[in-house]
Amino acid sequence: MPGVLTYVTLGLALVLAWRKPARRMFGAGPAFTLWLLPPLLTMLPWLPTLPATWATTPTLLVLPATAAFGALSMSAASPLRWPLLLWLIGTLACLLRLTMHYERLLRQSHQLPADMLCVLQADLGDLDPRRLWLHPAGPAVLWAPQSRVLLPADFLDRFDADERRLVLQHESMHLRRGDALWSLLAELAAALLWFHPLAWFALPRLRLDQELACDERVLHQSPQDTARYARTLLHSTGQNTAPALIPWLAEPQLKERLSMIQHRRPGILRRQIGFVCLTAIMAGSVFFAQATTPPAPDQQATADVGYNTQFQPRYPADAVKNRQEGTVVLSVLVGTDGTPRKIEAERGSNAAPSLIAAASEAAAQWRFSPGTKGGKPVESHARVPVKFSLDPLPPAPPHASPNS
Repeated sequence: MPGVLTYVTLGLALVLAWRKPARRMFGAGPAFTLWLLPPLLTMLPWLPTLPATWATTPTLLVLPATAAFGALSMSAASPLRWPLLLWLIGTLACLLRLTMHYERLLRQSHQLPADMLCVLQADLGDLDPRRLWLHPAGPAVLWAPQSRVLLPADFLDRFDADERRLVLQHESMHLRRGDALWSLLAELAAALLWFHPLAWFALPRLRLDQELACDERVLHQSPQDTARYARTLLHSTGQNTAPALIPWLAEPQLKERLSMIQHRRPGILRRQIGFVCLTAIMAGSVFFAQATTPPAPDQQATADVGYNTQFQPRYPADAVKNRQEGTVVLSVLVGTDGTPRKIEAERGSNAAPSLIAAASEAAAQWRFSPGTKGGKPVESHARVPVKFSLDPLPPAPPHASPNS
C-alpha cells in the first residue's frame, strides 16, 4: 500500500493545486476532468502495493546462545498485518454507513403524483418522467442502477414556473453527464481512503467542481437564462451534503456558483483547447510516474537459504542481558551477482539498535538469486524479516512409532 498511497496523494495534491487555475483558464467543465488523475495513477498496473521488485522471504528466527536459525510463517510476523486489518475494518464501516444511508433514501422515496407530473410535463424535455420521485431531500439526484431525480412535495410552491424549468434542466444535465456514477465512485474512493485526510479534504471540492461544470453546461445551452439562474440559486434553500445524493444546492457552494455565473465563461474553442491541454497534462503525469517506477523483473530475488545458514545472526549478549526482543525487517538491494549491495532496516522494525546491527552484519555475508528481466539478471530487492526471540523453540512433534 505505501506505493499506491504515494501516487494517490500526489494525484490529489496536483488536482487541488490545478483546479482553480484550470477553471479560470478553460472553464469548469475541462477543470472537472482533472479529477481523473488520482484514479489513473492508482490503477496503473505497474504500481502495486509494495514495489514490484521487492520479494519477502520467510521470517528468520534467532535464539540466544543457540544455532537455531529457522524460517517462520511470513504471515505470523508480517508488519502489515494489523494496519491492513484496521484499514479493512474502517473501510467496511464506511461502506456499511453508505449502504444504510442509500437504503434509507430509497425507502423514503415515492412515485410522483399524477397531478404534479402533469404540471411538470412541459418542463421535462428529454427527462424520462419515470426518473422523477418524491423525497424531502430534493431537488437532488440519487445514484442508483437507474439514477433518480428527487423532488420535494412542495416543489410547485417553492419554485415558480421558470425556476422549476431551470432546476429540472440542471438535474437532467447531471444525468446526461453521468454525475451520479462519478459521485458513487467518489464515495467508494473515500471509503477506501477513510484514513487519508487529503481524501476527505478533496471530496467536497470534487462535489463543487461537479456542480460548477453542470451549471456551465446548462448556461452554455441557455445563455439567456443567466440572470434568472442566479436568482433561482439565491432563492433556494441550501442543504447539507450527504452521501449518495447530489443536491441542487449544498450549503457551502452558493458563493462559488454565483461567482462562476457572474463572470464571463470561456467559449467553445477555449473549452476544447482546455480539454486537450488538461488531457495532455494528465497523460504526461502518468507517463512520468511510469518512467520513475523501476520495471518489475520477470523473476523475483530469492534467498539462498542453504548458503545463508552458515552466516546466521548472533544474538548480542547485551540484548540477552537486557531482555530485548523484536523483529528487524531488512531491505536488501541484491546485485546481479547475487551479493547484497545495500542493506537497510525498515522504519517499522521494532528492535533495539544492537539487534538491527546484528541482523545487518549477518546479511552482508548472505547470497541471493537475483531477479531476472528478459532472462538476464538485474538488480532487485528482497525483504528479509529477522525475529530475535528469547523464548525457546516449540518442541518437535513426536514421531509416530512403526506399530502405531
